[in-house]
Amino acid sequence: MNKSRGCIYLIPTPLGAFDHTLISTHNLDIIRSLDIFIVERSKTARAFIKSCNHPKPQSALQVFEFNNETSKQELHEMLKHISEGNNIGLMSEAGCPCVADPGYAVVRLCHEMSINVVPLVGASSIMMALMASGLNGQNFVFHGYLTPKTELLAGELLRLEKAAHSLKQTQIFYRDSLSK
Repeated sequence: MNKSRGCIYLIPTPLGAFDHTLISTHNLDIIRSLDIFIVERSKTARAFIKSCNHPKPQSALQVFEFNNETSKQELHEMLKHISEGNNIGLMSEAGCPCVADPGYAVVRLCHEMSINVVPLVGASSIMMALMASGLNGQNFVFHGYLTPKTELLAGELLRLEKAAHSLKQTQIFYRDSLSK
């Protein structure tokens, strides 16, 4: 690793209300040390950063929004700060970055650019659901979000049910509660 370059920290965010007492001291120290963040939504991220008692005022922080419409060129611009020796934090809306989240594209580009990627420990709704389910945790697959199209959902669920039975495999997925 090039010592003059920064790295990108993958910062998990709470699945519920922002309560910094639920975040490890290690994670809080890292969050408080960062001045640059790549996030899904600026408003939510700034509220989380503030709840962590970041020592700098919000106006002193650089918060870049990243989503599925962000171009690779825009992402390169965000990541150029790392070559200047700065560390960057990558945050999802809730839970772990890159899991059912567009942040995977940020991390992929970091790997292409030989940028050190440092994941931090935090809550994952997928792992929490699996732990609490009593289902097979030795053989499972995560499918991300199911189709938002009601007319296609029944078929998709049948396919997953068949796979669960034939492979003796736990099927994990998200269903957007706002879908119709």
